[in-house]
Amino acid sequence: MEGKTIAAIATPYGRGGISVIRISGEVAVPVAAKIFVPGGNISFDCLEPNRMVWGRIFLDGEQIDDGMAVIFRAPHSYTGEDTVELSCHGGIFITQKVLEAAFLSGAVPAGPGEFTKRAFLNGKMGLSQAEAVIDLIDAQNMEKVRLAGAGARGALKRASDEIYNLLRDAISTTYAYIDYPDEDLTDLTPDELLERVCQAEEKLEKLKHSYSVGRAVNEGIRCAIVGKPNTGKSSLLNCLMGEERAIVTEIAGTTRDVLEETISVGRVTLRLADTAGIHATDDVVEKLGVERSLQALTSAELVLAVFDVSKPFDAEDFKLAEKLREVHSPIIGLCNKCDAAADVFTSSHPCTDMDTLDVPFASILYISAKTGEGIDSLREALEKLFLCGVIDYNTEGVVSNARQYAAVCGALSHVCRAKKALWAGYTQDIAGMDLELALSSLAEVDGRAVTGDVVDTIFHHFCVGK
Repeated sequence: MEGKTIAAIATPYGRGGISVIRISGEVAVPVAAKIFVPGGNISFDCLEPNRMVWGRIFLDGEQIDDGMAVIFRAPHSYTGEDTVELSCHGGIFITQKVLEAAFLSGAVPAGPGEFTKRAFLNGKMGLSQAEAVIDLIDAQNMEKVRLAGAGARGALKRASDEIYNLLRDAISTTYAYIDYPDEDLTDLTPDELLERVCQAEEKLEKLKHSYSVGRAVNEGIRCAIVGKPNTGKSSLLNCLMGEERAIVTEIAGTTRDVLEETISVGRVTLRLADTAGIHATDDVVEKLGVERSLQALTSAELVLAVFDVSKPFDAEDFKLAEKLREVHSPIIGLCNKCDAAADVFTSSHPCTDMDTLDVPFASILYISAKTGEGIDSLREALEKLFLCGVIDYNTEGVVSNARQYAAVCGALSHVCRAKKALWAGYTQDIAGMDLELALSSLAEVDGRAVTGDVVDTIFHHFCVGK
């Protein structure tokens, strides 16, 4: 950080009631003292920390605004450094002028996420907490708010710390054995060491499996909506989004390309791909659309297969069923247009019996994309597939991104190797090598051992001012 004091606008760009300029670093208070004069003839550097005061704001000796200021003294601040936040009127021009005054008084522009990066480097938060901050900012539904909020409060950090301490204690025993193999100086017997390793394995397995929930809420599941032309795929997309995102007509083959959107369906985030109808065609453009539909089908982590049950199944439905039988991801069969076919609710309509398709559906639902009927059942089916019931994010650490997942998987792999070595009767020092590697992998979850490039990449995704 090279001792630089940084400044940036912490509120969104644009007109508003107020704007906040954040200043952090060794000389944050002297910088702010050149800009802000408190009311009541009080010296700025004598202001009580954590207490907001009114005053006048100056640029080159000329008052340009009045507003509020608050000082946060190190280490009791977001960044762990002396920090000042100035609140001025929320005009675009006046906000820029207050920021300009900070630069003229000795501050330098902050980079993306630099305030949070300093908080991490100063030990105010772990790397998983920093990642949760950006997830909280980007949250578009309450489930993601809950997950990110728990992560920012340290739920995953506490879970990884618990495993880290288990492994650290186990490794200390192996060091004693290595240094004094003929002496009984170890804290743990081989059986007790094995028990510790098994405990670590169990906790790492739990963290690993939590990623299915974290990914479903945070990153989103790659989901393809497939079906033959005019079954209501685009209508389903519009219904789930609550707006007319895709063009819908009575003409078959309206959708000729893959339309992608990220939406929340209940507590699950879906990265939806509305595909062109899968069917045989001589039209060059349609044929390209069908090829992309098949690509989306094979790469999807979830498939919503839409069938029009207002009409008897035909050759194209059975052709699609053949493609679905080759898919390894979960498939939800959606019997659409049930509002136009009242008798399908018995699930025994002779011409639209889903069993005749011979597809291993995870579930079969009767819906109307036109009226919204049955969409609640789809939400429930998705949560059953990916959320595994109710999770208390505050007490159960949840892995929420691929970087964390890779670190946990690496640690688990080495712990399993150490357990096998102990089971096979090898000495503790043999198991200790894998335990050290497991500790190193786990340290990456919260930034104890992570490269500068990884840190820079993570904070590059933050906005300036956070």
